[in-house]
Amino acid sequence: MSFEVLTMGRVGVDVYPLQSGVGLPQVTSFGKYLGGSPTNVAVAAARHGHRAAVITKTGRDPFGDFVRTALGGYGVSTRFVGTSDIAPTPVTFCEIFPPDDFPLWFYRLPKAPDLDIRPDELDLGAVRHARILWITGTGLAEEPSRSATLAALEHRAKSGTTVFDLDWRPMFWPDTDATAARAYYAEALRHTTVAVGNLAECTVATGEHEPYAAARALLATGVELAVVKRGPAGVLAMDAEGRTVEVPPAPVEVVNGLGAGDAFGGALCHGLLAGWDTRRTTAFANAAGALVAGRLACSDAMPTEAEVDDKLRAVNGTSASTSRATSDEVNSAA
Repeated sequence: MSFEVLTMGRVGVDVYPLQSGVGLPQVTSFGKYLGGSPTNVAVAAARHGHRAAVITKTGRDPFGDFVRTALGGYGVSTRFVGTSDIAPTPVTFCEIFPPDDFPLWFYRLPKAPDLDIRPDELDLGAVRHARILWITGTGLAEEPSRSATLAALEHRAKSGTTVFDLDWRPMFWPDTDATAARAYYAEALRHTTVAVGNLAECTVATGEHEPYAAARALLATGVELAVVKRGPAGVLAMDAEGRTVEVPPAPVEVVNGLGAGDAFGGALCHGLLAGWDTRRTTAFANAAGALVAGRLACSDAMPTEAEVDDKLRAVNGTSASTSRATSDEVNSAA
């Protein structure tokens, strides 16, 4: 069976406080959720009714068992979820200070199992035949994940749609200098049809600080669609013919911004698979991200198509809001 959406990379357990507006020393209770950006994108795609799977690894521990059980519960295949003995399954804590402050603490040292994915472990047939392959910048941070990610991209050779989530997380790189990462980003972009990231991530990939210039620089690498998330300024999408779409931010009362970018990603996949035009796809993804920003969890919070359509109808009838969020204004999930 081929998959409609196959993601690759980070996985873990999000441990989020059930109290808002206080620091971790004062938090008294937590919720446990499936986490990891590409994992959440697969969950979001499954919530929209697509056959989804994730290529990743957990530790050999109870949290690894939790990851597999949670994925199955969301309808995401665990066929490509391996096990590594290098470290336990990662755990991520956050603090919640709405509307725009959500500090994260990643427990991924000395190295996370999802960075131990090896090229010879890949099911290259599944990689090539998936309608959408979704990879992230974090997958390029260390070996052997870097070689595995590039091998998957090279084998796929732009068959179907290949999305590169630029996902710049400097704390995951041995060298946090963005210049050192740019060469690996450039190699990945050669095999990419869609690039998506916030403006800071697009700057890491291209060196350009202005949204339109960054989008054009991404397209110059051979990408067919560049999506630049601009927070309070909304979302910019530009295709290979230079056609541009700008979508304003969707209003939302922010509860927890973490996960908005992953909801955006899953909804983007949904629009691409449906064959929607760029404006409809971008607006749908933007609304999905806003919905999740208004909810506590990441994976649990991923909306259905009907919920996003309801949000779009509400947005089209609303001209103002108090707190605004898009999938870029806040960090994507751990």
